Amino acid sequence: MCWPGLAGGVLAGCAGPRSSTHISASGSPTSTPAAPAPSATAPVAPSPTAPATAPTVTRAEIVARYGHSVPHTWGFDAPGVMHTLPTTRRAIALTFDACGGPGGSGYDRALIDFLRRREIPATLFINSRWIDANPAVFRRLAAEPLFEIANHGTRHRPLSVTGRSAYGIPGTRSAGEVYDEIAGNRGKLTHLLGAPPRFFRSGTAYCDDVAARIVGDLGERFVSFSVNGDAGATFSPEQVRASVSSAHAGSIVICHMNHPEGGTARGITAAVPSLLATGHDFVHLSDAPH
Repeated sequence: MCWPGLAGGVLAGCAGPRSSTHISASGSPTSTPAAPAPSATAPVAPSPTAPATAPTVTRAEIVARYGHSVPHTWGFDAPGVMHTLPTTRRAIALTFDACGGPGGSGYDRALIDFLRRREIPATLFINSRWIDANPAVFRRLAAEPLFEIANHGTRHRPLSVTGRSAYGIPGTRSAGEVYDEIAGNRGKLTHLLGAPPRFFRSGTAYCDDVAARIVGDLGERFVSFSVNGDAGATFSPEQVRASVSSAHAGSIVICHMNHPEGGTARGITAAVPSLLATGHDFVHLSDAPH
């Protein structure tokens, strides 16, 4: 997910606002200052409990169904969008975006190695272009049960049926383009994983209510967040630590794994032990009941 630059433009590498964003109980955000797969990538063996399935709806059907629909919402919230975990446990979901393209195709090895050492599960929202830039890394991540792979779109666009933009990034312009943004990377991930992804997050995490329904029609759940952990990988390590440490039971934390030069790895390394010490645990998005 890319965030806006302080001067109003999008900074290189998914830079973002220097604020920690939470989603209120009503779902509204509040701010506290502060394509075939690459030939080098072979399919990963699918989970026996999650067999690959063919698409259940076509582009033409989506266009026919939603081509004249008028959206009523725009932002981080829409009917059916997931902001928190529906759980009574003291569980937190760490999610990490890998944006690709202009959003950054780097790999934060220090972050991923920390999660491995501490055996902390995480859901990774990966964009098609990041996979193309990192086929060997993707293959390894996808093969590890510690990490759940989710869909971060094909071109990293805000998800709109009318072309609305977010943070200067043009959104999809029609129901057909919404389909393309979801289904392009869904097809790539299904080919590589042997099973389709269950969750989707658009570039910027913005969507309208019509686009969110299209996500559902394609068999995925749109996931937003309740804790902005690294503000598009622009936070310092201390800001990341403070923001992520504020997570509570049921929080979905968004951070980034495509900017090793940022403060995300060090901030996560500091925050996770303190959350564990206060009785929290970490889960995949799919671990919570839906």
